[in-house]
Amino acid sequence: MREIENDCFYDFVKQYDPDSECHCVGEVDYHILTDNKPCEGVQSHRDALIAVFDHLHPVTFDINKAQSKPLDQSEFFYCPNIVKIDHYGNVTYDAEWKPNDENFGTTVPYWYALMEPIHGGRNSPEDFKKVNEVLFPNGTDNLDIYEWTTDWSDYFDDGHEWYGACCWSIYDKSMDRYVVMLVSATD
Repeated sequence: MREIENDCFYDFVKQYDPDSECHCVGEVDYHILTDNKPCEGVQSHRDALIAVFDHLHPVTFDINKAQSKPLDQSEFFYCPNIVKIDHYGNVTYDAEWKPNDENFGTTVPYWYALMEPIHGGRNSPEDFKKVNEVLFPNGTDNLDIYEWTTDWSDYFDDGHEWYGACCWSIYDKSMDRYVVMLVSATD
């Protein structure tokens, strides 16, 4: 398993943070990988995580502690609409998930991690849709998605402290490639 270094998606995301060393939109750090063997389900997803974390420095991890659960495409790629923006700039979405003191430091929805970054400007629902159209040009129907626990690497420590920590792996059957998405941010 190896990371694809020159994917056009990486060029696309530079518009969101041209000075960043990572391939990020909002708080989501994207890694696109390929493998020279057929997908073997969750084990191949685990191998994708290993390939990414082997190159993140300096972090420690124990992949044997990572637990996964499959996610439904329609739930994962759900994109809420903006209902209102108050005079302080706070946004209200038509989503069931809302940030509060009880759910910070846990898993945030993918849409929230992309659209509500801690530092810098907000991304719109249109940005969310465009990012995913570029990342998955053949659509999202042929994707296997796993959400992973985040208690197996110190990479996620900052997110546990405040904003949230997330780890998702996605296998795109139509393109025969993996996407690993990581979120871990604090104020």
